[in-house]
Amino acid sequence: MAMTGSQIAKGGFENEQSVADKFNNWKNDIDAQQWLKIMMYNLNEIEYVHAEKIGQKGYKSDINVVIRIYIKKKHLETVENIQVKLVSSKDKGYNQVEKRKVDYYIPNWHIVPKVANLLKLYDGELPPRPNSRNPKRMFVDEFTPDEQALLHRFFQKNLIMIISDVIRGRGRFAAEWSLIIQSYEDTYNWKLIAVNEAISIYAGDCQVVFTKQGNIRLGTITLQRKGGDNGADTANMLQFKANPLILFEDQTVNE
Repeated sequence: MAMTGSQIAKGGFENEQSVADKFNNWKNDIDAQQWLKIMMYNLNEIEYVHAEKIGQKGYKSDINVVIRIYIKKKHLETVENIQVKLVSSKDKGYNQVEKRKVDYYIPNWHIVPKVANLLKLYDGELPPRPNSRNPKRMFVDEFTPDEQALLHRFFQKNLIMIISDVIRGRGRFAAEWSLIIQSYEDTYNWKLIAVNEAISIYAGDCQVVFTKQGNIRLGTITLQRKGGDNGADTANMLQFKANPLILFEDQTVNE
């Protein structure tokens, strides 16, 4: 839960596998020892730690850590799922946290057909209406006032659930912890935070805002059309972008 200067600079850091390696070398690694303490483990009770990078795509966790402790004459084993966010700038670390087509969200978020159609117009899955300013998609400010109100009500009602899904995820490898590692100008910092607290920070003021650019902001998270991909069908997705650096300290995020 606390930010600290890291020893990563001395040991080297490249990717998520490096985090797993540090956990596996916890007896000699100061950072890994601090991470375990933040997760409320007593180092004197730990028998072993085994961390692996999660190879499957689509999960919110990057590292799976198995920790075995010996306490009160019993051997206990626990598992911690950790997502790792790497940031190489000082102030801005916007990155994609989720990208999918609208149909994926319909059952989980109970999206009604009218809202689904608006979202598909927004991300380009459906062709835009005549006079749209972009031939590939529509922007929120191009919807009618009633349509904007419908879309706003949907996101406002479901904001925390949506942010939870795009940050924590669901199922076996849902994230329990978020580890942010910031590296710039030979300076390394990290913060390990419980994912529930991360969700609260990302939610910000818990308000849904339609931006001047015609996009959608959910708390501090921006929802936009993915785009790119040389115009391929994969460009027509909803994309959620967040700045993990706000987990270091509360700050206002502007598009």
